[in-house]
Amino acid sequence: MKKMFNKVLLSAAMLGLLAGCSGEEENIIMAPLPLVKSEFTPQSVWRSSVGDGVGHYFSNLAPEYAYDKVFVASRDGEVKALNPENGQSLWRVNLRQEIPARLSGGIVAAYGQLYIGSENGEVIALDADTGDVNWRANIEGEVLAPVAADNNFIIVNSSRGILVALDGLTGEQKWTISTEVPSLTLRGDSQPVTASGGVFWGTPSGRLAAAIIDRGQLIWQLPVGQPKGATEIDRLVDVDAAPLIIGANLYTIGFNGQLMSIDLRSGNAIWKRNYSSTTDMVSDGSRLFLITDKDHVVAVDARSGTELWSNQQLEHRLLTAPKIIDGYVVVGDSEGYLHWFDRSSGEFVAQQLINDSGFAVGPLALDDGYLVITRDGKVKKLTIR
Repeated sequence: MKKMFNKVLLSAAMLGLLAGCSGEEENIIMAPLPLVKSEFTPQSVWRSSVGDGVGHYFSNLAPEYAYDKVFVASRDGEVKALNPENGQSLWRVNLRQEIPARLSGGIVAAYGQLYIGSENGEVIALDADTGDVNWRANIEGEVLAPVAADNNFIIVNSSRGILVALDGLTGEQKWTISTEVPSLTLRGDSQPVTASGGVFWGTPSGRLAAAIIDRGQLIWQLPVGQPKGATEIDRLVDVDAAPLIIGANLYTIGFNGQLMSIDLRSGNAIWKRNYSSTTDMVSDGSRLFLITDKDHVVAVDARSGTELWSNQQLEHRLLTAPKIIDGYVVVGDSEGYLHWFDRSSGEFVAQQLINDSGFAVGPLALDDGYLVITRDGKVKKLTIR
């Protein structure tokens, strides 16, 4: 069974402790809040809420913007469609049945539907216009990562190391691929990504895997990290970040592993650099922006892997994956602050306290602003224009 691993004692209430290994965690102190002279102050456009949010649970329950609507969800099962102009609720459903919904992976919009995964091993498809449940599919393992949609398939990566393809319209299972899961892994899974008829995802055993979407045929597995060290904790090598595709290149990163650039056509590594991370990366086309396992914010040249800058002032503040909003790199932290960086220099540009419940996911870019959702379910649209 996949167990939870905690790299810092201060985050125990939020992420859970590693079972059976008390005394091996490091007591790491969160960096103090940097003093930043903000160059701008965002303006609030509207406010809303969704259930009780995700609380202190592990969550990749990010909002989605599609079909001229904003979609948000809470762990307890509430899902809402909001008007992006004024925040008005367009529909609301609750997915709780006999047991708590425990929504955890999503939201992904495709084929006129929304797809959300749960810790109960369910994938749920909702009509994007009405919120009606079109189907529910049970799979083996928790669904902690958002799904991928391609070629009329919904592709799900579960905590049991099983990649499952479901029919996007009916939920019927089409194929499965199983990969190795070590006895001890991090809490989290890689979201699959697709390109040119292939699907790519990270595995708990430290590999990037590739398969043919149509047939569910495994093509190759490429090592991103090799287990090293005397203890099970030292040997953790999960690849939990979603692969990032830019043109003909794929980028992947692992915990206790490497940041790698891979040629999609050949599957060969172009370059490798020593970075450790479990969070998704983002790119502006020429640069990669990543968060290390120490919560350093780093920019790397996408062509060469050369480090362009590193900002270490938010160390161990439990940062979200980075986002690019209005040309800035933005991250949220566990105390509810948004931190804005200049993409070229890594210098702070602005900082705001949004809500002291903190962030599980970063902001979502909209056509005329951005959306934030906090751990207690508060939803806000803001703009810096």
